Amino acid sequence: MADAYAILTRRSDFLAANSGLRVARAGFVLLAKGNAGLGARAGITVTKRIGNAVVRNRMKRRFRALLRELLPEHGLADTDHVLIGRDGGVERDFALLRSELVAALGRARDGKGDAPRPHRKRGPRK
Repeated sequence: MADAYAILTRRSDFLAANSGLRVARAGFVLLAKGNAGLGARAGITVTKRIGNAVVRNRMKRRFRALLRELLPEHGLADTDHVLIGRDGGVERDFALLRSELVAALGRARDGKGDAPRPHRKRGPRK
């Protein structure tokens, strides 16, 4: 079965999505940004801050399953969707993550994103 969405792979696409609508939930942050007719596309980001490789890969598998299930019906047309894993998201109940993603996609469809994050100064990298 072919997915109803394309996969984001280029860093520039992820950076572009970062300037779009942001909807934060306890287990993830959803970024949504229109992509000028390229269809529905999705990407997943889970940083090392979340855990080791086993934890990050488990979270990505859960996110891929959610996107495969929900994006065809609830996703926005011609939009890039990026899920960013948050700490504790891997332990959350899958049904709860599903309902949170449906609610986040609904808010994105209505154009109701969260307030922009305050810019923080970055210190030296470790």
